[in-house]
Amino acid sequence: MAKILIIDDEKDIRNLLAKTLELEGYQVKTAERIAEGWKKITSEEFHLILSDVRLPDGSGVELCRKVKLQFPHLEVICMTAFGNIQDGIQAMKNGAFDYLIKGDDNEKLIPSIAKALEKSELVRRISHLEQRLQQQVGFGTILGDSEEIKKAISLAKKVAGTDTTVLLTGESGTGKEVFANAIHDSSNRKNQPLIAINCSAFSKDLLESELFGYKAGAFTGATKDKKGILEEAHKGTVFLDEIGELQGDLQAKLLRVIETGRFIKQGDTKESQVDIRIIAATNRNLDGEVAQGKFREDLFYRLAVFQITLPSLDSRKTDIPLLAHHFAMTFAQKEGLREIRLSNAYSEALKAHRWKGNIRELRNVIERSVILLEGNNLTVDLLPVQFLNEKSSLNPPSWSLKDLEKTHIEKALTHTGGNKTKTSELLGIGLTTLYRKMEEYHISATDKNSSTFPK
Repeated sequence: MAKILIIDDEKDIRNLLAKTLELEGYQVKTAERIAEGWKKITSEEFHLILSDVRLPDGSGVELCRKVKLQFPHLEVICMTAFGNIQDGIQAMKNGAFDYLIKGDDNEKLIPSIAKALEKSELVRRISHLEQRLQQQVGFGTILGDSEEIKKAISLAKKVAGTDTTVLLTGESGTGKEVFANAIHDSSNRKNQPLIAINCSAFSKDLLESELFGYKAGAFTGATKDKKGILEEAHKGTVFLDEIGELQGDLQAKLLRVIETGRFIKQGDTKESQVDIRIIAATNRNLDGEVAQGKFREDLFYRLAVFQITLPSLDSRKTDIPLLAHHFAMTFAQKEGLREIRLSNAYSEALKAHRWKGNIRELRNVIERSVILLEGNNLTVDLLPVQFLNEKSSLNPPSWSLKDLEKTHIEKALTHTGGNKTKTSELLGIGLTTLYRKMEEYHISATDKNSSTFPK
């Protein structure tokens, strides 16, 4: 849903515009002054700014210039009650999408907004594609040398070149979306869109609209036709994250899409046809969900034609230093640092930690450390407090025979109050042997009545 900000100091006009646009299906926020509007622009994501030209604290024309400099993808429509050719020319020079006169151009407002939003979306998509082209693609984005991750990569590479539906399973944060991107980028559909949607992020009705689209008039607020993700991804790939959250009737509609490529939009009377590949992911046990009747068995088997289970980070501890260094260098570049190192103690602390959030948690921990970093060396003190409380994990007891023997002798001496004769009898060794081992292990103890013996 497109999000629009209205900046106008006239309350009646501001409220009337907001109500009109909300009826058109847009999400609307308002502001009375430029300062208030700029605060919202820099803290929220908008698709369009609708601004009056003359405001109490400045000019909407100048605001347009500022917006386009900092947010090139954000379109601005300037409005005024006093038509001025010079203002109109300057507004267009500053990057305004349109310059409208209140009252005279009312019938132009809604069409102009629709066109401005189309342009904004196009700019966003081009920017997204440019970013993807600049990034490393395919399986080169997946880091790790452990056998567990190599096995998962090998399976993914084998299925990438087919149109087979793939089900990615594993704990949250193990990199399922990264695998989905790698599979798509290595497939015959790589030049077509990959569109991802998290099934747990929407209500049932909204998810249906997002997936399948709808016709104008299908429900209150549906003022124009909307393409769903399945149509947008035609010839490409759809990544359905958290597929286990899909409701029963939507499961049936998705099953039909997988089997036939056909579906009916909300409010439509004819079928739509798409050619897409489905990659689904879940951190839930779908086998168990099927047994409990919470997930359709036929859909599960269609999704799990080729199932890949991604290993948890705890099961591939040897990959942690490599991943940590990669994340550290990524964040270091953002902070303007040329080189960054992980101390041995820092790496050991990472390996000793229980990674409940997997790679996502590791990434967040490294980002925090780099932000706090003052030099070029990541040290243990930069880790969150829970790591510092894991001293027993960071410094596990020694299991060498020497250390165990030394500890055992010290405990025996404590038990006998430092009496070496009783200690040697208790240990089953000669007194001479006891003295020799005490000297070898640098153990110092006297009888309990001696001040040198620790009480």
